Amino acid sequence: MSGQPAGANGLPYRPCAGVVLVNRDGLIFAGHRIDSDSNAWQMPQGGIDKGETPQQAALRELVEETGVSADLVEVIGETADWVLYDLPPELLGKVWKGKYCGQRQKWVLMRFLGQDSDVRIDTDHPEFDAWRWVRADDLVAGIVPFKRDVYRQVMAEFAPHLAG
Repeated sequence: MSGQPAGANGLPYRPCAGVVLVNRDGLIFAGHRIDSDSNAWQMPQGGIDKGETPQQAALRELVEETGVSADLVEVIGETADWVLYDLPPELLGKVWKGKYCGQRQKWVLMRFLGQDSDVRIDTDHPEFDAWRWVRADDLVAGIVPFKRDVYRQVMAEFAPHLAG
């Protein structure tokens, strides 16, 4: 993994793509994680497979997690740089088979062109058990604390396209 940053513990960051899916009102898709009994809401995201670009991975994750196909979105942009986060100590060594210290993420901003009925979180391998459209500030407040700075950075970069 030469050329990729490593965390303080020497482990690499997992390459990941995230989706900021925005509706016509500038509100953002947030899904409630199916594997969490806390109030954990997040945007679709997932690992980048070998040979994929961040945008390709983001579109794949969008379909896998929301059922929204590429023809129902318009890609508006991508974060200029990779955004990093570290796992908290209690998750280090437990998540991703202990191979990574956190994630390095590229976020892709997409405008949702479909109807709410096009969102289908009951996918083959569901990650969310509920979803809603939220304002950027509410999304940042509702994410797990160790991802909050990432969400702030992403919301700031895409602010012209979002409802406050």
